[in-house]
Amino acid sequence: MYYKYIIVAILLLLLGVLGIVLNRGHLIIMLMSIELILLAASFLFLINSVVIDILIEQIFTIMILTVAAAESAIGLAILVAYYRIKGTIAVKSLNWLRG
Repeated sequence: MYYKYIIVAILLLLLGVLGIVLNRGHLIIMLMSIELILLAASFLFLINSVVIDILIEQIFTIMILTVAAAESAIGLAILVAYYRIKGTIAVKSLNWLRG
């Protein structure tokens, strides 16, 4: 009965992984793909929570979504600061960040 939701969550996870693998040149697409992976993982936790009827996985899902929102905000702030300095956000021009 819940297998349809599991298939959707796995497809979202695969779409996020493919977004990272295939779009290595665009930082914003990579950031959105990471968000999609975190969303799919939290969706799987929610499905498992409903099936097993345990509340702790719903709390863990809220923590995952909080970390995903913080990661997105920090990543976008770094991209804006980098764009102001360099004028581009291409991955190939990130070699000056090595320390």
